[in-house]
Amino acid sequence: MSNRILFQKHLAKTTEFPLAVEVEKGKGIYLYGPNGERYIDLISGISVSSLGHSNERICEKVKEQVDSYMHTLVYGEFILSPQVKLADELLGLLPPTLDNVYLVNSGTEATEGALKLAKRYTGRTKLISCYDSYHGSTNGSLSLMSTPYFTSAFRPLLPQVSFIRYNEMLDLEKITTEVACVVIEPVKAEVGVEPAKKKYLKALRKRCTEKGVLLVFDEIQVGCGRTGSMFAFEHYDVVPDILLLAKAFGGGMPLGAFVASKKIMQTLSDNPILGHITTFGGHPVCCAAALESLRILKTSDLICRVYEKEALFHSFLKHPKIKKVTSAGLLMAVHLSSFEFVQKVIHLCVKKGLITDWFLFNDCALRIAPPLIISEEQIKESCQIIIESIDEA
Repeated sequence: MSNRILFQKHLAKTTEFPLAVEVEKGKGIYLYGPNGERYIDLISGISVSSLGHSNERICEKVKEQVDSYMHTLVYGEFILSPQVKLADELLGLLPPTLDNVYLVNSGTEATEGALKLAKRYTGRTKLISCYDSYHGSTNGSLSLMSTPYFTSAFRPLLPQVSFIRYNEMLDLEKITTEVACVVIEPVKAEVGVEPAKKKYLKALRKRCTEKGVLLVFDEIQVGCGRTGSMFAFEHYDVVPDILLLAKAFGGGMPLGAFVASKKIMQTLSDNPILGHITTFGGHPVCCAAALESLRILKTSDLICRVYEKEALFHSFLKHPKIKKVTSAGLLMAVHLSSFEFVQKVIHLCVKKGLITDWFLFNDCALRIAPPLIISEEQIKESCQIIIESIDEA
């Protein structure tokens, strides 16, 4: 049987209308099918492949690590060179108060770890997140989602979770001394890209400090250069107590992290001992890829060129059917009229050799999150395909 038949027969689906693009290889911003099809990957596997597919430097480091060793005990017992070098490189890019890292497999696991850490450190039980925010799909992370459509089928979820409105000052009064942490995205992605207001994040930081509440920034989707700085919180002059990373952080491999101060993080080591453990989080091969990815981002001009490329997308994405384009660096949303229209455009784009997607809480917008290596000509070609697809739809 062909791969396509096996896919339909054996792989779990998350929609009734999968794109079903068969991938044989990837290189740069492109994915290739078994019959020579070429697709521009305009979503980077949902903001993961920021340095493109099959980046030569990252692949070389992966191969070197595979030749040395792969899996071993990974959670803070053995001294593993890829882990300690990655931690040193990462923490060297962060403020002094973020000096301790726990490596996990994914973004949702970073969220789960942060929730446990906040409850353990503060001794409190209440949690706060924002309406229409997304922090992962496992049970605890899902509890931070306000939308009943996505949560009601999986109840009961975590108790004592409440929600505040994003960028709404009045709601900060809900943050009291009973709250362990507030989890928030500096750029709310899944509504169709809504950056936080600087005044709001500063007020949020002040309120959390006053009430002894840990402030958790979820940069799983927007960290590692996507917004035009290494970390999105750098735009705001506000430092969180816990930082969540994943997606692009792994350099194309499955890796996530929650980062805090050593004072906060060490509470996971006693009462109970082994307060948080993982079998594969911080896998040496993934850490080798992440380390090289950070080094490339640190030493290249890719991050400082994000705004220039963002402006190019805005200049080319002009069409009467486009209501607006919202963005935070190279995370962008092209707002159209309806879910049905968006689906037509997405499938026409695929036929024309471009992969895009929609947003969890805004199914009327196209997602744009290309590899940061995308060139001016590739941006122009991508926008032409989108405009042609809108015309046909």
